[in-house]
Amino acid sequence: MHSHLSATEATRHYALRRPHSFFRPPENHHLNRRHDPSSNFTDTKIKTQKNKHMQITSIASSTNTCINLNSPYHNWELFAADYQEMQQNFKIFVYPDAYNTSSPFAKIFVPYPKSSLFNPSSRSKIGNYYSEHAFKAALLQSSLITTRPESAHFFYMPFSINAMRYDPRLHSEKAIGNFVGEYVRRISHEFEYWNASGGADHFYSYCHSVGREAASRHRGLSNNAIQVTCSSSYFQRFFVAHKDVGLPQVWPRQVHDHESTNARYLPKLVFFAGRIQNSRIRQEVVALWSNDTSMDIYPGNAPYAYEEGFKHSKYCLHLKGYEVNAARISDAIHYGCIPVLFSNYYDLPFANVLDWSKFSIIMNEADIVSLKKVLLSVPSETYESMYQNLKLVRRHFRWHETPRSYDSFYMTAYQLWLRRGLQRLPY
Repeated sequence: MHSHLSATEATRHYALRRPHSFFRPPENHHLNRRHDPSSNFTDTKIKTQKNKHMQITSIASSTNTCINLNSPYHNWELFAADYQEMQQNFKIFVYPDAYNTSSPFAKIFVPYPKSSLFNPSSRSKIGNYYSEHAFKAALLQSSLITTRPESAHFFYMPFSINAMRYDPRLHSEKAIGNFVGEYVRRISHEFEYWNASGGADHFYSYCHSVGREAASRHRGLSNNAIQVTCSSSYFQRFFVAHKDVGLPQVWPRQVHDHESTNARYLPKLVFFAGRIQNSRIRQEVVALWSNDTSMDIYPGNAPYAYEEGFKHSKYCLHLKGYEVNAARISDAIHYGCIPVLFSNYYDLPFANVLDWSKFSIIMNEADIVSLKKVLLSVPSETYESMYQNLKLVRRHFRWHETPRSYDSFYMTAYQLWLRRGLQRLPY
């Protein structure tokens, strides 16, 4: 790191330009001890873990598997300092459509009713698209909002792709795309902010794949504006790494911690249940492991409650379906099951802050045959370290009725903060 860079500049220099590089703190420094339970480990225990980690090095290197120890953050102190600056200074202007409840298209722009969004009896209807609605609701309640556009770092376009899908006036993907394109043209004529940057300081959020196609109807939207999206895959059209932002896909649920039994007593090694028709990798997993009694692999629904599979297994598989994104990662984190990630090209949420290899196992899809060998090679001390890290990062994958520091909303906002500082024409 260049010595003349400030902490903020250094964070942006590395995090934005090298999002998957690992920050390395000094040898005897892990995290701010107030936040890192792993800092309670003795030096002897850490050395023991590292020695035992050598047992799986050959397997890990031959399968491109990432299994590392210690802190789940690349550099906690560098991140925390810049994060605090963000909370104090970051400002976002929201276009007024988000507040116009009398508009004929209010359901598309106005946030999902708070009484429903955080009501357990009704929020499950939103399902996989919950994060799209939760992000907008959190943003409008946050301290980041400004009514002075001249002081804004970014401008939020509050249309909801998921809401459009249920509007009878927008009955097709083409109609949704045309609506979004016309909306951008309208705000570029009514306001001067879009034209000042070509849309590069504008963003929108979505969790449905239609959002990508909708963006294609307007060149500035697809080329310049930032997508805050659950569909964060290098393999997908229109997703641009380093410009766009991965949004954690979180299923709506009550927030409370689940403590797994000691790892040695968990009855199952692996859990996965889901549709396989639209996924080659899922079909391969079922063919290889569905008859293995140490694993619970189901082509469809499990014969028991879905959450029980996470609670009773050491590892839970994330396998690409039609889309790379799924709520299984946040499900695994919520229930304390170590995620095993097989989705190639997935731009993992917050990867420039979190070292995913410290609380998950990352494998190439081509190495699926080595799955059991790799998992059985993980020492119990390594597993326990990963589990403790999983509990530590859990707060980053949660939504709250009122946004809380370091939750999904503020972590996503931090990704936007790293992308600020674009040149604009004067208003």
